[in-house]
Amino acid sequence: MGVGAARRWTFSGTIALTLLELLWELVLAPLPGGRWLAVKALPLAFVLPGLARDTRKARQWLALLTPWYFAEGLVRALTEPGRYALVAGMAATVALLTFVAVLQGFYAERRAA
Repeated sequence: MGVGAARRWTFSGTIALTLLELLWELVLAPLPGGRWLAVKALPLAFVLPGLARDTRKARQWLALLTPWYFAEGLVRALTEPGRYALVAGMAATVALLTFVAVLQGFYAERRAA
């Protein structure tokens, strides 16, 4: 995968993860009294402008953030029932794919230099 493709996958994955995290807590599988958990999408939203400008610092921050989203999705997928587990599993999958795309971008960038 080239640098450009990895960056497109990273940006697309971050948008998808941001929207999924927001919808997860507001519409798809909200916990009773837990709508405030939608705030967890804010760090991803703050990284998006930097990714749109293709800054390395934004990709570095994303590489630090996505493992936390993966871990939360995995834990909730394994401990919650029904649709809650399904949505959590989707979030974990998108977080993992985004993390892999970020790392692939760094690897391709280093190889091209």
